[in-house]
Amino acid sequence: MKKTLIFSDVHLKVIPEDKSRHREFIEFLHRFPPGEFDRFICLGDLFDFWYEYKSVIFSDFFDVLRAFADLRDAGIELHLICGNHDFWAGRFLRDDLGFQIHPNVMEHAFGDRRGHLVHGDGINPEDRSYRAYKKFARNPFVMSAFRCIHPDWAMGIARAVSHSSRTMLGSKNPYTGPEAVSLRRYATGVIERDEADVVLCGHAHAPVVEEIPREGGAGLYINTGDWLAHRSHTIWDGERFEQFVEGPGVDVGDA
Repeated sequence: MKKTLIFSDVHLKVIPEDKSRHREFIEFLHRFPPGEFDRFICLGDLFDFWYEYKSVIFSDFFDVLRAFADLRDAGIELHLICGNHDFWAGRFLRDDLGFQIHPNVMEHAFGDRRGHLVHGDGINPEDRSYRAYKKFARNPFVMSAFRCIHPDWAMGIARAVSHSSRTMLGSKNPYTGPEAVSLRRYATGVIERDEADVVLCGHAHAPVVEEIPREGGAGLYINTGDWLAHRSHTIWDGERFEQFVEGPGVDVGDA
C-alpha cells in the first residue's frame, strides 16, 4: 500500500527573498517518490496569496507549479483544501495541474478510519471580523470583480491584507493561541459525535498529534503545523500516522 503526504501552511510569497524557500519546498516535494507515495494533501495556505485570472498566472510561482505538474504526470494524486490565503483556487490548479480542490472540507478514508480534513480558518467563534471577511471575499461577485485589478496591484493588496492577518491573529505561543485552542475543541466535537475517527487541520502553525477519548475507542486529532517555520508534515503509511517536525518553529503568527 502506498503512502500519503499531508502538509499545510507553506505560505509561498512572490518576493525575491522567498526564492530560496521556493527551492527548498521543491526539494521537499521530491523527497517523496511516486513509487512510494500516491497522494499529496495540502491542508491550505500553500500560497500566501493565490488568485486566478482568466489568462494570467503569477510568474514567481512557476518553478513550484512546474514541480506539481511533474508530480501529476508521475501519477501523484494532488489535493488542496482551501485556506484563508488561497481560497480563490480554481480552474488553473484544477484543470491544468490536476489538483482536486476542496473549498471547505475533505472527507477521506485512511484504511478503515474515517478522516475529516479542514484548513481551520473561521472555526474560532471569537474571530468575528475574519468570519465576516471570509463570507465577503468568497462572494462570487467579489471574486469576479477582483479580476478588474491589475495582477501586480492585486499582489500588493494581498500582501498588505496578509500582514494585517498576521498582526491580528499572531500569538507568541501558537500552541496555546486562540486558533490552536479552537481547532482542538472543534476536532474533539467531531470525534465525540462520531462524525470521523481522525480530524486533520492546519492553520494554527502548531504541530500536534493527540488522542481524543470517546465511547467505543479514542479518535485522533492531528494538526500538521506548518511547513513555513516548523517544516512539519504528516505521513500516512497505510496503517498509522507519523508526524515529522524538522524546523525550528519560530513564532510566525501566519494563521
